[in-house]
Amino acid sequence: MRLSAQWISGFTDGEGCFHIGISKHSQMTTGYQVLPEFIIVQHKRDIKLLYNLKAYFGCGVVRKNKGSGNIYSYRVRNRAHLMNIIIPFFEKHSLKTMKKVDFQKFRKVLLMMERNEHLTLTGLDAIRKIRRQKSLISQDRVQPQ
Repeated sequence: MRLSAQWISGFTDGEGCFHIGISKHSQMTTGYQVLPEFIIVQHKRDIKLLYNLKAYFGCGVVRKNKGSGNIYSYRVRNRAHLMNIIIPFFEKHSLKTMKKVDFQKFRKVLLMMERNEHLTLTGLDAIRKIRRQKSLISQDRVQPQ
């Protein structure tokens, strides 16, 4: 199976997730760890697709979701891979649905992390606010193309 960039972008619009997790972590300076992650989830019958995504991007892992029976996911958590592979891909191959807003928020948080803002309480609060926003800027709505 050969995947095209356009197909991956469209598939991500329907099945992808740009997630920013925040979890308690006593060894972090703020007491919390920020965990960005790009995820695509599929039933076991489509596991080949997940491995093809992994091969296309050259990063990430395919794993069975804990406690979910036949559900598997392709996940990219490595910050360098997110910044150098995933973000540039979706900047070049734009999403068409409201998932584009999720991507913009995800990108904004990763850029903040590049500046180590997530290591301060002020930065952590800003990241929490970004996660709660429904859209980044009301004028920057996704327009059908």
